[in-house]
Amino acid sequence: MTFSLLGRCPRSGSLGIVVTSSSPCVASRCAWVRAGSGAVATQNITNPALGELGLALLSRGIDATRVRDMLVQADSYPEYRQITVLGTHGPGACHSGARTLGTFSVAAQEDCVAAGNILASPRVPQAMCDAFSTNPDAELALRLLAALEAGERAGGEKGPVRSAGLMVADSLVWPSVDLRVDWHDAPIAELRRVWTVYEPQAADYRQRALNPTLAPTFGVPGDP
Repeated sequence: MTFSLLGRCPRSGSLGIVVTSSSPCVASRCAWVRAGSGAVATQNITNPALGELGLALLSRGIDATRVRDMLVQADSYPEYRQITVLGTHGPGACHSGARTLGTFSVAAQEDCVAAGNILASPRVPQAMCDAFSTNPDAELALRLLAALEAGERAGGEKGPVRSAGLMVADSLVWPSVDLRVDWHDAPIAELRRVWTVYEPQAADYRQRALNPTLAPTFGVPGDP
């Protein structure tokens, strides 16, 4: 029901995830990112607790492969889970349990790992990784969006997707990007549109949090 990609930018230190599904609210259940730690996707038959646990383990400096193994051991029903993990360094890791649904596959490259289930083609994760790696100097959010769009072009899910999400974490304790489309006939295209609305304002929101005296005003009457 889901395909996703976890990626990082060694140049900026940013980490992120992009995900889509036929189910509603996919990002709230499946996508987990923390600055300086890593990213985790928990999908197929989702257990969100694995996302929180995975980030906690990554924050202790445990590598992605070992974190994956620890998450599998910690879960009572690992055969139902598809889990991907990416740390700040080293290769990503993935677990697809014996009861992962439909056609499923995974792929990985130097700074990304992708996985999907109930896919129209097993090529989807590889297409996502290839797209992510095409322009390594681009902003991480744009690379993640390109990966999601490539997965859709490669066949995507067997059925229509309805929700999508994009998360990026950098040096802040909160995600610098957390955009979600929770029920839409074309959620991937809508996610791209929402990004184009948010991106020109992102730096201002960041500055308002860090030092509002230096940030642009909202243009409210009476503001200096």
